[in-house]
Amino acid sequence: MDIKDYMQNLGRRARTASRQMAKADTNAKNRALLAIAAAIRRDEAKLLAANGEDLAAARAAGLEPAMVDRLTLSPKTVATMAEGLEQIASLPDPIGEMTDLRFRPSGIQVGHMRVPLGVIGIIYEARPNVTVDAAGLCIKSGNASILRGGSEAIRCNQALATLVKEGLQSAGLPADAVQVVETTDRAAVGELITMREFVDVIVPRGGKGLIARLLAESRVPMIQHLDGNCHVYLDDSADAAKAMAVVENSKTQRYGTCNTAESLLVARSVAATLLPPIAAMLTAKGVEIRGCAETRALVPNAKEATEADWGEEYLAPIIAVKVVAGLDEAIEHINKYSSSHTEAIVTENHTHAMRFLREVDSASVMVNASTRFADGFEYGLGAEIGISTDKIHARGPVGLEGLTSQKWVVLGNGQVRG
Repeated sequence: MDIKDYMQNLGRRARTASRQMAKADTNAKNRALLAIAAAIRRDEAKLLAANGEDLAAARAAGLEPAMVDRLTLSPKTVATMAEGLEQIASLPDPIGEMTDLRFRPSGIQVGHMRVPLGVIGIIYEARPNVTVDAAGLCIKSGNASILRGGSEAIRCNQALATLVKEGLQSAGLPADAVQVVETTDRAAVGELITMREFVDVIVPRGGKGLIARLLAESRVPMIQHLDGNCHVYLDDSADAAKAMAVVENSKTQRYGTCNTAESLLVARSVAATLLPPIAAMLTAKGVEIRGCAETRALVPNAKEATEADWGEEYLAPIIAVKVVAGLDEAIEHINKYSSSHTEAIVTENHTHAMRFLREVDSASVMVNASTRFADGFEYGLGAEIGISTDKIHARGPVGLEGLTSQKWVVLGNGQVRG
């Protein structure tokens, strides 16, 4: 296979399909989504079998536990994929929506219309559910997509690709609207991120190595985040029960996700009360605690934290813990070391909560809630194509609106400029 020719062909077909998708009506897009969801439910056993083959190969290749966790499907996650598509189908179609219309002194009306981005290239590792989430969001937002999953999920991704094409064709939409790259050759990624004539935006979902490579080599604009060093801060008015629940869920529900808490900050005035029982809970769950001197005085089994720990995304049962003077130091620490992904405060002080929301410079900021909620499905987006920590265009979980742009529209009645 000539990789360049293969990818160029995919790009040309995607560009043609994008023109058709841009004018597709809402009903056709929704029929496709519901048909894909039904096919996923129907073929659950086939998908789990394909995933089982991928998992066996991954374990034999010695993939890290966090990667294996992301790769794993279950009946519940298969049902969630289908439910996500059904939720996307139920959402309003953003395409063609006109907003901000206002009359100018000349008599013309000026506003915005929401339009698709065009062709979106998605590059991701493990997670077979990304194939479905990305396909669903791109279909509903009127885009074409080229999906390049990791080699570790090739069997399951190909099985899902067949179901996506089936759904598109049943709704009278072009099968090329969603194309899954069939080769595992890494050169395909290099071609995809430089095909400016065919691809309008790249969305990477993967580890630091992948995203760092794309940042260095891509000639196509990207919606991306590099890592997820998320924080939970226990304020001096934190409720003990809420603090325990939020820390436990944020850190221990899953270790290998980008919205898992990696750092815990505790106000000095409540550290002696809150930290020992929370540390005991974390230790009982097998979490290694790396703490500052004040933390180690309260938690004897804690290891000494280094400067590198404050900025680390562990993706493992490890957490960095620091006692801080209060809200000001917590905000300063987060803005210095965070990856701008997701941060949470546990507090009963409304003023502190509002300051935290305003002053913490991250894509998602939460009050009295687990960082694990930073997710497109949980935010009501149906699904997400990724998380963005950029500040231009889309930020946070990227759903339908993040996959669109706006163009200016002018409505007149024969006006000419004097």
